[in-house]
Amino acid sequence: QVQLVESGGGLVQPGGSLRLSCAASGFTFSRYAMRWYRQAPGKERELVATISSISSIISYVDSVKDRFTISRDNAKNTVYLQMNGLKPEDTAVYYCYAMVSSPYWGRGTQVTVSS
Repeated sequence: QVQLVESGGGLVQPGGSLRLSCAASGFTFSRYAMRWYRQAPGKERELVATISSISSIISYVDSVKDRFTISRDNAKNTVYLQMNGLKPEDTAVYYCYAMVSSPYWGRGTQVTVSS
């Protein structure tokens, strides 16, 4: 059974940093691209970053380029999102996503950027 479990969210001041983790199980992690999405209150879910199976292809939404870094450790079945220079508009629930035989989502982790 595919499971994605996010962790690492929290409350941080503007300009601060957080590192999100997503632990995956139930599928051959190293074969699949992984994504981070986020959903702010009252807004649609937004794709934040994508990483290919062997980290050869990485992409970001424009609003997080040069601030966020997606990475993965295939030995640990984990994908990360390093978030630096956080802004209040980054406040959202962040979700891990994998398209295996069908789309799978984690339950999300809350990130709140506020002074």
